[in-house]
Amino acid sequence: MSIDKKQELIKAYGLNPNDTGSPEVQIAIWTAEINNLIEHFKSHPKDTHSRLGLMKKVSRRRHLLDYLKGKNESRYQDLIKKLDLRK
Repeated sequence: MSIDKKQELIKAYGLNPNDTGSPEVQIAIWTAEINNLIEHFKSHPKDTHSRLGLMKKVSRRRHLLDYLKGKNESRYQDLIKKLDLRK
């Protein structure tokens, strides 16, 4: 992921322009990386090594989402609506 893309995500989901550590920013970055890997698998279905990395990223995002839900339910609900994670 490029630095410019990360900066856009930080501006969109951060609490301030220098906020890189809040759960919202971290989850948004993980989601972008997960979506990139999903696109990769459409053209490379046998890339099992990268699939393991995808599963690790999904697990880390899940842990952050659980943490955010426990700390602040309203921020959690806003984030999943913005990122369109639940269908």
